Amino acid sequence: MSTATTRITLQSLALTGTMSRPIERLALFGSLLAAFGEIHPFCDHWAQPSVTAYCKRLYGDHRVYRDGVVVGEETNDRSGEQTMTASARGRRAVAFHVVTYTAIQTGASVALTRAFGYRVPAAAVLAGAAINGATHAAIDRGALFLRLADRTRQRGYVDHCQAVRLDKDGNVHSEINGPGTAWIELDAALHRFVGVGAAAVTVWLATRRGGRK
Repeated sequence: MSTATTRITLQSLALTGTMSRPIERLALFGSLLAAFGEIHPFCDHWAQPSVTAYCKRLYGDHRVYRDGVVVGEETNDRSGEQTMTASARGRRAVAFHVVTYTAIQTGASVALTRAFGYRVPAAAVLAGAAINGATHAAIDRGALFLRLADRTRQRGYVDHCQAVRLDKDGNVHSEINGPGTAWIELDAALHRFVGVGAAAVTVWLATRRGGRK
């Protein structure tokens, strides 16, 4: 075999063998990271109803209606309407949000990768979805988020950077979470940080030996 032929053969092996795996992983990681990170705001602000956003952090044994109004504080006759404890309503709200969030985010990641001709194995897709979904539920419920803020000394940021709102009567009040607050900024940053890990796990499962279909 001539030197020129050997050189060409080695170059071909580099492109189709050893070098292809890192390139494949980087490309897939970038695609998944884009899907996980850039779809997140849409899922939180367009696909999440206002009542869900309000109710998902409710806690307590007192009874509330489905819209979060406390029983006894309603301004009209609501007899016959379903009520539940505030904690139960909070869990239902966060579960609904996470199911919607996970479906959209996972569907987008699958559609994106398939549009570029890459088929991610189902096990890898489900692993990434599980990481994003489970952590999203825990963070959005609120209690874990506040504990993390305390542990990382960010609670002062959360308490200080609140938003000023006007109620329907024009009265001013402060709100610790929601648009314009440190809470929502830290919340989004945490979700996107987790998304990096979810993308990495998905890539590893999809491209490990025998992992890709």
